[in-house]
Amino acid sequence: MYAVIRAGGKQYRVAPGDVIRVEKLATGTNGKVEFPEVLAVSGKDGEIGKPQAETRVSGQVVEQGRGAKVIVFHYKRKKQYKKLRGHRQAFTAVRITEIAFDGQSFKAPELEKKEAKPKKAKAAAEVEEHETESKPRKAAAKKKSAPKKAAKKSAKKK
Repeated sequence: MYAVIRAGGKQYRVAPGDVIRVEKLATGTNGKVEFPEVLAVSGKDGEIGKPQAETRVSGQVVEQGRGAKVIVFHYKRKKQYKKLRGHRQAFTAVRITEIAFDGQSFKAPELEKKEAKPKKAKAAAEVEEHETESKPRKAAAKKKSAPKKAAKKSAKKK
């Protein structure tokens, strides 16, 4: 099951569960995105058909960012002309969650949510608390620095 959609002037072949990078989108409510331009849809049998008005492709925003830098370098030889520009294209990564048409709905499997690992700083603080409860710390005495000695002068006469 897949669909061909148009987003940001490009066409993408998507299936439920796919993650695609499209031109930057204004995110809707809760990061959900609908793609209104569906160009083609395939059913369970593999038949490709033209979509009807009720065809719907929806997705969930995974991340927004900027792509790798593209260097644009203009140069004219023997004329001392050089111009260097860089560009990073903004993108939105979208996970396709559902393709629905003709009374059928194909959904992507749910992602497992990962549990957050305990932070090391928190664990270290807990260890310190246990140590301080069991043993009171002695006040650290200030160390005196050694007095500075004057440099010896050499008395050489010629």
